[in-house]
Amino acid sequence: MLKPLNILTTILFIGIFFNSTAQEHLKHEKWTALLTKYVDVEGHVNYAGFKKDETALDEYLAVLSANHPQDTWDKDDILAFWINAYNAFTVKLIVKNYPVKSIKELGGAIYKVNTAWDIKFIKIGDEVYDLNNIEHGIIRKEFSEPRIHFAVNCASVSCPRLRNEAFVGSRIEEQLDDQARYFINNPVKNKITKKCAELSKIFTWFKGDFTANGGSVEDFINKYSEIKITKKTKGKSLDYDWNLNE
Repeated sequence: MLKPLNILTTILFIGIFFNSTAQEHLKHEKWTALLTKYVDVEGHVNYAGFKKDETALDEYLAVLSANHPQDTWDKDDILAFWINAYNAFTVKLIVKNYPVKSIKELGGAIYKVNTAWDIKFIKIGDEVYDLNNIEHGIIRKEFSEPRIHFAVNCASVSCPRLRNEAFVGSRIEEQLDDQARYFINNPVKNKITKKCAELSKIFTWFKGDFTANGGSVEDFINKYSEIKITKKTKGKSLDYDWNLNE
């Protein structure tokens, strides 16, 4: 029979073991290896390559499925996990149905009912999610982080680029800033001059996320934009291109 001290020691050892195991998985090295191989620096995705290497993709998804984030994890690690999960399972959805011209071909056409974002195919731990659950029910709800809109990728031309490395908790601030800066200054995503700012619809759809801290959308953009928007700058929204980002 174990003495109380031995029991406590055993419990602490098990806790340290499982936490360190989780931390190892949070490096997301398998995902980085795939992204480096099949995504260029501008976010163009080689889905045909992913299709041929689907076994490696499934191995990474299995790691995610087996390691649902725990309260003991660092918050930045949890955020990195969910961003990577969203992006990796989106790639899986496209690869499973490839070739397709657009993610909008998948599922139905009724938002929050049967679109591609409403397909419950993401098993993590004991839960089954769809992409909407992860983006809106977890990431946006729990983190109040507007820069995630430049990190999660919906497999489309007008979406933020799919970063060609995994997000990791230890570097996530740097990575999110880089994603925001790249997206806002990319003339394919936004066309900003001193006279006119033609902006992505992301800034309209999620205006509340960008203004939650009291500033305006323009204030947020000016943190990252090389060309600053002023009160004299005219604004409009660009059409959203849902063609596949390959």
